[in-house]
Amino acid sequence: MLKKRIIVCLDVKDGRTTKGVKFKNNIDIGDPVEMAAEYYRQGVDELVFYDIMASARGRGPILELIARVAQQVFIPFCVGGGIGTVDDIRSTILAGAEKVSLNSQAVKQPELIQKGARIFGNQCIVLGMDAAKDDSMPSGYRVYINGGRTKTDLDAREWAQKAVKLGAGEIVLNSIDADGTRTGYEITLTSMIAESVSVPVIASGGGGTVQHLADVLTKGKADAALIASMVHSGEYTVESIKKDLAACNIPIRL
Repeated sequence: MLKKRIIVCLDVKDGRTTKGVKFKNNIDIGDPVEMAAEYYRQGVDELVFYDIMASARGRGPILELIARVAQQVFIPFCVGGGIGTVDDIRSTILAGAEKVSLNSQAVKQPELIQKGARIFGNQCIVLGMDAAKDDSMPSGYRVYINGGRTKTDLDAREWAQKAVKLGAGEIVLNSIDADGTRTGYEITLTSMIAESVSVPVIASGGGGTVQHLADVLTKGKADAALIASMVHSGEYTVESIKKDLAACNIPIRL
């Protein structure tokens, strides 16, 4: 049985790790390089680094900071934010990332998924998708871009399926409704997307307790759970979360 993964997310703004609720009221919580090193020491399976202002400000990724984080971790490392060209993908990978996450730019230019997958391989191209409940959409969920600030006409399930056809090798699915709330992942959304595509789905948004992770990895059919506030607050460590999940009979790398 494939092991489930625990992934820590570092949202970065102006070179510092930040945390907000539903993409608002962000506060500075530390240095991303130091935090990456600490989560690596705790045994995290993967690390995700999102430059949350890059797309909104129309600039590319901060390669120097990405390189410094990459030097601290020897696990898969995914970078998102401001990656809008094949050259951006190349330079991000050369800076030390194994994967790039395409979110707003994937919606604006879907051919970037296709080109990226063709040149670097599907395993390097991750679709980042921010979705919120919307009863007017076929699946009941609408896709948003620009850090959750801009509504699109895309249905969440249709967009996930299209992105996988184009070459996305994985999907990080973030529920805007649950983001930063620590009240649990959006199980309905996660299981629907996981059942609709043939690639791994990483659940994001809402993790607050080990039970929340256990629920999304089982009922939500997620291949991995992305966490942030849980460990940033110091309430949990990656190690303690993994031990508790193993005790729930969830296959996990200890």
